[in-house]
Amino acid sequence: MTGAVTRFLLDPFEAAYLSLDAAELRARVDAGLRELEDCRACPRDCGVNRMAGETRVCHTGRYARVASAFPHFGEEDCLRGRRGSGTIFFAFCNLRCVFCQNWDISQKAAGREYTGEEIAGLMLALQAEGCHNVNFVTPEHVVPQVVEAIAAAVPRGLRVPIVYNTSAYDAIESLRLLDGLVDVYMPDFKFWRSETARELCKAKDYPERARAAIREMHRQVGDLRFGPDGIARRGLLVRHLVMPGQTDETAAILRWLAEEISPDTFVNVMGQYRPDFEVDGTRYASINRRPTAAELAGAFEAGALAGLHRFDRRN
Repeated sequence: MTGAVTRFLLDPFEAAYLSLDAAELRARVDAGLRELEDCRACPRDCGVNRMAGETRVCHTGRYARVASAFPHFGEEDCLRGRRGSGTIFFAFCNLRCVFCQNWDISQKAAGREYTGEEIAGLMLALQAEGCHNVNFVTPEHVVPQVVEAIAAAVPRGLRVPIVYNTSAYDAIESLRLLDGLVDVYMPDFKFWRSETARELCKAKDYPERARAAIREMHRQVGDLRFGPDGIARRGLLVRHLVMPGQTDETAAILRWLAEEISPDTFVNVMGQYRPDFEVDGTRYASINRRPTAAELAGAFEAGALAGLHRFDRRN
């Protein structure tokens, strides 16, 4: 095994949260619940009292709504392994991506509300099924509830890594609540220009918020490292969905990752975009097609030119 590969191995491994004592976990839960009283859990800064059941952009009050929980075999190889990634999909979202392929979950009241103890039960069930990790999907608006669930699951025997699978539209204070609880951060850096973000996800501040969030994630966990079995144990894994006609934004994002985060950033350049949800021949016509093979190849080339060298190559 080459030195370049060896330096990304992490063994022995213990999930980050196991180093926190019960008092610290309780303090994190209390801080998160206070955050819900005048909600600043995500960059929308709604200011409603979610502890009292008030809602606004994310339509989520005191309790997180879980749409599904199951071993997922469609994630990156380093997450799914042979036994799957234990995904817990939260309903609703703090973005309004017009092309969302999971709109029936992200924009609808899918599933039901779960208490922290109930989410902990889901986590432990996924661990018992043999999943390599617990993977929280679309958690940006329910960070306090995620913290509450982790704190409830640890004394009941949780031991697998925690994956935080996000759009990157995250509040820094929420991410700081997760410091020492999350092992793998997996943000999707979508857009570079505020004009594009305003049109396509209805959040013009998305690019600046994503940059700040990814900096904080990397500060906490560093570059992605693996166990001897090839499964991700700790670090940052960035996804970028290649959008039709946005090759310049892709290049800017990949260059920023190389120059401002780390040239060792592990990146999944994804080519599975398809027109969906509100995209059709008259609305958002500029993205009413699949990205071309040339656009996808150009994304990898742009990343390599920027100095990145760790790519998920399934595309």
